[in-house]
Amino acid sequence: MKKLLLTLTVMLIALSMTFAAGAAESAAEDSGLIRVGIINNDPNESGYRTANDNDMKATFTEENGYDASFSYSLRNDEQIAAAQLYIQDEVDYLLISAAGTSGWDTVLQDAQNAGIGVILFDRTIDADPSLYLASIVSDMALEGETAVNWLASQGLDEYNIIHIQGVMGSAAQIGRTGALDAMVAANDNWNLVTQQTAEWNAETAQQITQAVIDSGEPFNVIYAENDDMARGAVAALDRANISHGVGGDVIIMGFDTNKWALEELLAGRWNYDGQCNPFQAAYIDEIIKNLEQGIQPAEKVIYLEERGFDATTITPEDVEKYGI
Repeated sequence: MKKLLLTLTVMLIALSMTFAAGAAESAAEDSGLIRVGIINNDPNESGYRTANDNDMKATFTEENGYDASFSYSLRNDEQIAAAQLYIQDEVDYLLISAAGTSGWDTVLQDAQNAGIGVILFDRTIDADPSLYLASIVSDMALEGETAVNWLASQGLDEYNIIHIQGVMGSAAQIGRTGALDAMVAANDNWNLVTQQTAEWNAETAQQITQAVIDSGEPFNVIYAENDDMARGAVAALDRANISHGVGGDVIIMGFDTNKWALEELLAGRWNYDGQCNPFQAAYIDEIIKNLEQGIQPAEKVIYLEERGFDATTITPEDVEKYGI
């Protein structure tokens, strides 16, 4: 008798849990919230990424009509695995800032087959455009061209460049590297003293720069593909008492326009900083709300407006307006 009562109790608990789970799922569906799975790079990667993540979290809230989940990784395979989990979870939209540009076709096709809309942000990928609804991104190639053209305008007799790259294969690295590689290939007086990845890390950038200093090879430009790496490189210069910035022996170039980096320009300690706009959430929100009303995006690719800043022309107003 006791065994029978125990069995019945277990069955009732199981039925109760099944009912509760079903009720919770039904409640989520009835809430009217738009379910989004957001896949981003590590927020601690840089000041840019922190601002980008904060922007996404401030926009994709229940108050704004969303049930949002967030996943982070600097590795493509981990991001793709997260996307597959969101597909299994039957989210309404996948929002992706890809760690790398390749390898996304299969998972995007799976999302499309499941009726899940995909919107790219921050970074482009190499995939059939029919597999995503829209792409809100920086024009990384233009960022690189703007920076390299500025460097060319400095009129140096010889350019001996320490080139510190970001995560290899990322859209930012490809765009910012491509323009410099093209200029070096086209001009005999442009030389790469070293070209290495620091994967956005300041400490690694400092080590790369210190190794060049220790080698005794001359250089007069540091082209770092984000602000944190530029800061790391400058730390090595300061340690070796090598002057830099306006009127210094070494030109310092970074990207992202962190507020502290623009303050370095304003003080004349750096020379150039390329803007990379982290605020894409409002664009995505508008696209999704329009899609929910049956309105397709007017453009497949939306490029954010960006510019480069020169230490000799930047103003305190620029620092306040554009610094992140």
